[in-house]
Amino acid sequence: MAKTAEPLLIKRYASRRLYNTETSDYVTLEDIAGFIREGREVKIVDLKSGDDLTRQYLLQIIAEHESRGENVLPLAVLTDLVRSYQTQARSVVPDFLAMSFEMLKDGQSKMVENMAAINPMVNMPGFDTMRAQQEAFFKAMTGGLGNQWSGPAPEEEDEADTAPSEELDEIKKQLAELQSKLSKM
Repeated sequence: MAKTAEPLLIKRYASRRLYNTETSDYVTLEDIAGFIREGREVKIVDLKSGDDLTRQYLLQIIAEHESRGENVLPLAVLTDLVRSYQTQARSVVPDFLAMSFEMLKDGQSKMVENMAAINPMVNMPGFDTMRAQQEAFFKAMTGGLGNQWSGPAPEEEDEADTAPSEELDEIKKQLAELQSKLSKM
């Protein structure tokens, strides 16, 4: 499905059926999850009232995945989220979660870039698919907040920060040793 600037509009009818306005057909929650995994932004509105129901349905998708044993959110995180609705922390939690997922996404991107520079395994079949799925996952988990962060701008990196660290050199050395052992097998 092609990515567009406008979110995919899904209308919920009184019968609770979900209607895809682009393809003029009914969709399921799993279909909506698929659109999101493909990188589409989705907006779900109630046909009669016009209320935005997107958050409600995204939470329902997450709950269904979690209930099927596809656990992404640790129990402690879920417990803390429930507690945050009762405390003054609720004003801080959304920004904290958005920043945490952004940092996780950035760290993963840098790790993959470093792997590409030192590891020929990135050329293995399916690696690009796996990377795209991970990017879609992070985009879905952050609700697209990674591109919409309105907080303070990140500070410019020093050239010293971008120079290879001793840890990276050690990882490269270990990876080279592992590749050598694999090639001998």
